[in-house]
Amino acid sequence: QVQLVESGGGLVQAGGSLRLSCAASGRVFSISRMAWYRQPPGGQRDLVAAITNGGSTNYADSVKGRFTISRDNGNNTVYLQMNSLKPEDTAVYYCHARDRVGLVEYNSWGQGTQVTVSS
Repeated sequence: QVQLVESGGGLVQAGGSLRLSCAASGRVFSISRMAWYRQPPGGQRDLVAAITNGGSTNYADSVKGRFTISRDNGNNTVYLQMNSLKPEDTAVYYCHARDRVGLVEYNSWGQGTQVTVSS
């Protein structure tokens, strides 16, 4: 099992920056992909950015050029650097890890961290 703990959320003005961190523990050796999702008030949880073990990344169109996902394998931590924040980025941000044991794939979620962008 993988445990995830997020940190770094908060309140920021439009145009500002925040960096989210997600520390993984437990069965980290079997993680193949880590990602950030977000869920705005009354909305659904959508992918923001993902990174594989090989370093490949993908982003939601709405954050391309503004957000950067990265990972520190030595510390089992993934980051989301968010620049040029907009009010529509306001959401609860969740860290996600996908790991595989044999043929079985598991999904783990963090508890979420609130990001609020004021106009």
